[in-house]
Amino acid sequence: MTRSVVDYENLLENSFTDANKSIKTSIRPRWERKKMQQQEERRTLGTVIGGDRFIPNRAGMNMDLCKHLMRTSSSDSNEDLQKVVPDDVKAVSDDKKSMYASNLSSALLGVEDVKGSRIMSYQEKAPAPKGDTVNNLNILYSASAAAARQPKANAKLVTRQIPTAPSRILDAPDLMNDYYLNLISWSDTNILAVALGQTVFLWDAGSGDIQELCSFENGPNAHISSVSWVQQGGAHLAVGTSSGTTQLWDVHAGKQLRSMDGHTDRVGSLAWNRHILSTGSRDTTIVQHDVRVARHNTAVLNTHTQEICGLAWSPDGEMLASGGNDNLLCLWDSAASARSGPRFRFTDHQAAVKALAWSPHERHLLASGGGTADRTIKFWNSHTGALLNSIDTDSQVCSLQWNPHEKEILSSHGYARNQLTLWKYPSMSKIKEFEGHTSRVLFTAVSPDGGTVMSAAADETLRFWDIFAPAHAKKTTHKEIYSVGSSSKTSWTTHIR
Repeated sequence: MTRSVVDYENLLENSFTDANKSIKTSIRPRWERKKMQQQEERRTLGTVIGGDRFIPNRAGMNMDLCKHLMRTSSSDSNEDLQKVVPDDVKAVSDDKKSMYASNLSSALLGVEDVKGSRIMSYQEKAPAPKGDTVNNLNILYSASAAAARQPKANAKLVTRQIPTAPSRILDAPDLMNDYYLNLISWSDTNILAVALGQTVFLWDAGSGDIQELCSFENGPNAHISSVSWVQQGGAHLAVGTSSGTTQLWDVHAGKQLRSMDGHTDRVGSLAWNRHILSTGSRDTTIVQHDVRVARHNTAVLNTHTQEICGLAWSPDGEMLASGGNDNLLCLWDSAASARSGPRFRFTDHQAAVKALAWSPHERHLLASGGGTADRTIKFWNSHTGALLNSIDTDSQVCSLQWNPHEKEILSSHGYARNQLTLWKYPSMSKIKEFEGHTSRVLFTAVSPDGGTVMSAAADETLRFWDIFAPAHAKKTTHKEIYSVGSSSKTSWTTHIR
């Protein structure tokens, strides 16, 4: 009885299985057929489907190759043909057929791989540049795209109110547009010295009076190339000339005290260290002058190979920083000589190093800025020679000024925005940017109270910005400093706006 039941169940299972197999059909469901049709269309038209207008580019098409592809039979026909033809009849064996096809297409059509070619070419890629190609415009104007990617300046980094507009604008006609010169200096007695062409003018920021100190007329191309006030007292001004001489003037008496030689070309940079005056020239040398003695030339430093465009003594007077057009940054001990050479010699900058500024907050901290091809601000430890940080500013760095009240640094720039940028140190986050100049901002100087920054640009204007003013400063302070005077001794006073 039990066996009969088992046989009956097996009979039913086999019967239904055979029945299922017998009614199985080759017709696929509708959704599967639709999916296969879409895949076939994509394979035929290509992977990129973005519109209904494709205009082929005849200049980028190989017409002989297009004709060959259109006349070539499908791969299925070729496979069927290979099955019919026996191996002993084939002119080219199967293992050498790919090499033969590549050589044949290269000789006849100019293309080695026919499989990767298309009948219609809708676009033609630009040729790759040569390896030694340098695009100067890309270096000069790449700041716009990079600036759009960077976050906006964070105004919450500071608690004080920083005006974005200048408090005063003065015209400075004949201000030379030369990156390698240093044509302004602000004394601790609140007198601003500005070199305009062949003449040095003194502007009293307290009274607004203008005084013409001296003129250098030694030919049609003669000009004043640098000015710098003595550190304390503000009674003596050093003036560098295009002939290579450095003049020392007594401002109160209005007369020249002495003229010091030592250079064969223009003196573009000056730096004081008490009674020692360092001068940098286009003749690639740095000369140390002791202004107290008759034989003033105490040392000549020879390391740079191009014009010296930046000099700065450390606040303690122990080290001199020099930057040149040879992209070098050198640090010299105060007792350095031509035999000893620099203590450190840095080659990290990729352009001229003009902007130099020692920190008033941290000892041995130096900031340096590079030119158009470099565009970076670098921070150095002058004691160990270590590079602490490097920031890409996306623009030529012309000058640097530390905030004496806060750990902030201000940079002035050239192409392409001609702006001033205030940075928070050491994070180097942007606090604010100041725009208004229409040409590169070549020079900057800080007022004696450390609250105001004066910027001089190639657009022949001087602009005064209340950037470094401490939070507890009175609003009337700067009105007293920049009160408009009634003097009209020179044409410069008539250009006060």
